[in-house]
Amino acid sequence: MAQAAQAAQAAQTVQTERTQRTGHTERTGQTEHAGQSPQSPSVASTTPAGRTVRAGAGSLGLGARCALGLGGLAALLALWWLGTDVLSPAGGMARRFSPGATFISLAELLTASDLPMHILVSLRRIGVGLGFALAIGVPLGLAIGSWRRLEATVSPAMQFLRMISPLSWMPIAVMVFGVGDDPVYFLLTFAAVWPIVLNTAAGVQQLDPRWLQLAQSVAATRWETLRSVILPGVLGHILTGVRLAIGILWIVLVPCEMLGVSAGMGYFILDTRDRLAYSELMAMVLMIGVLGFLLDAAARGLYRYWRG
Repeated sequence: MAQAAQAAQAAQTVQTERTQRTGHTERTGQTEHAGQSPQSPSVASTTPAGRTVRAGAGSLGLGARCALGLGGLAALLALWWLGTDVLSPAGGMARRFSPGATFISLAELLTASDLPMHILVSLRRIGVGLGFALAIGVPLGLAIGSWRRLEATVSPAMQFLRMISPLSWMPIAVMVFGVGDDPVYFLLTFAAVWPIVLNTAAGVQQLDPRWLQLAQSVAATRWETLRSVILPGVLGHILTGVRLAIGILWIVLVPCEMLGVSAGMGYFILDTRDRLAYSELMAMVLMIGVLGFLLDAAARGLYRYWRG
C-alpha cells in the first residue's frame, strides 16, 4: 500500500510539472504573437470565404485591370505596326500584313462577305465537339474517380492516348469517316475529352467523405447521391475541364477545317491564301484570336457565376 501511494504521488507531481510547462509555453506563444508587427510580410489573414490573403498583397480593381489589359493590347499592336510598317522594307511581303490593311479588310469581310457564315459553322463544330466530349468525359471521369481499380486499369492507356496529337489522326479519320464534318467532329472530340475526364476524376477523388457518409446515413439511393452530392461537388472541376477543352478545341479547329470541308474559318484561310488576299488572311487570323478570347472569357465567367 505504501508503494502504491508513493507511485500515485509521483505521477501527480509529474502531471503538475507538465501542466506548468504547458501553461508557460502558451503564455510565451501569446506574448510573441501579440508582439508581432501588424505590417510584417509573413502575417496572413483568412477571409470569411476561407481564402488566405497575405498582408500587403493588394488586389487590383476592375478599372486598373482593364487599363493594364488595354495597355498590353496596345503594346502588341505597336509591335505589329513596327514589324510591318517601320522595320519592313518598302514593297516587302511583310507590308501586306500591316494593321491598317488588316483592319480595313476585316471591316469589309464582316459587312460584305460570307465570313459570318463561316464563323457560325466553326462555332457549331466547336459546340458539337464539346458536347460529345462532355457526354463521354463526365461519365468516364465519374467512374474513374469512384473506383481505384478502374483508375489503375485505364490510366496507362488513357495517358498514352492523350499524348497523341489529335492532328496525327487526320488521315485515319478521313479514311474511316470520309470527307465532311464527321472526321472534324471525331478529331475535336478526341482533343477535348481528356481535360474533362481528368478534371472530373480529380473532383470525385477530392470530395469530402463526410458528404457521402451523410448520404448513406439518410438511405439515399445511388442516383440521389450522384444527383445531390457528387455532381454538385465536382461541378467546379468539370467547368475547369470545359475551359481547358475549349482552348484545345480552338487550337485544333482551324487545321481540322482544312480537311476537305467547304466552310469554316480554316477553309476561309485556305481560300484567302489561294486568292493571294494577304490582308484578308491576316484579318481572319485576327478574328480567330478575338473569338478565342471571347470563348475563354465566357468559360471563365461561367465558372465565376457558379462560384457565386
